[in-house]
Amino acid sequence: MKRIALGVQYDGTAWHGYQKQEDGQTVQDQLEIALEKFARVPLATTCAGRTDTGVHALEQVVHFDTDLSRDIHSWIRGVNSFLPASIAVRWAHDITPDPDDQFHARFSARSRTYHYVLYNNATRSPLLEGRAGWVFRTLDIAPMREAVKPLIGWHDFTAFRAAHCQAKSPVKLMHEIGIERHGEVIVFTIRANAFLHHMVRNLVGSLIYIGMGKHPPEWLGEVLAGRCRGDAAPTFMPDGLYLAKVDYDPKWGLPQERASPLPWF
Repeated sequence: MKRIALGVQYDGTAWHGYQKQEDGQTVQDQLEIALEKFARVPLATTCAGRTDTGVHALEQVVHFDTDLSRDIHSWIRGVNSFLPASIAVRWAHDITPDPDDQFHARFSARSRTYHYVLYNNATRSPLLEGRAGWVFRTLDIAPMREAVKPLIGWHDFTAFRAAHCQAKSPVKLMHEIGIERHGEVIVFTIRANAFLHHMVRNLVGSLIYIGMGKHPPEWLGEVLAGRCRGDAAPTFMPDGLYLAKVDYDPKWGLPQERASPLPWF
């Protein structure tokens, strides 16, 4: 039995999130339909992290097990021929099974990186509809950069957790939060060992409040310490959220891609 890992990229605008649903309108549904058409047998997949409705992925990582013998590149070309235009397998990698040290798309992940792309202009752009968030008030990124400092390290992120989040613990390790302006586009890059449901969108919404001048930079640390979801800003729109990269031990040899959203803008 082989374990095959895939790097999957998708525009989430048309899909009801990643995880399978009865209506079949999810990325996982479409991927498994394409896999079955290509392989002629059902193949169940496991992903590195589920994404919500409207959320995109530059590089989602999934794995499946199969005893079929196929050229590794055929898993890219063959599966893509059955996928809709908004979903594509970008790479495939055959990982030799080892009972004592087996690769797992979710549990082998060391960290996950998300980008949130925000269009900051007085007038919305129809060309960025569904691909970037939008704020019409001018944002100052200097206080936003100052505000994120207390969030780095191990913390209880309950204040930025959705009410229906199923995570066992709200305590996560935040590795970095970067905020860069590229003309009228602001890119938030957030890397942690794992994320709570809506955590990135709740953080971005709160940072936007600070960038607008509604709150001083120290407010974000106070919200974090208070552990009350009602103290933070409302959940921001999903349009500009991208699962950018999932980090693994180099020993797995995954042919992962550069995780920047900027070539698309």
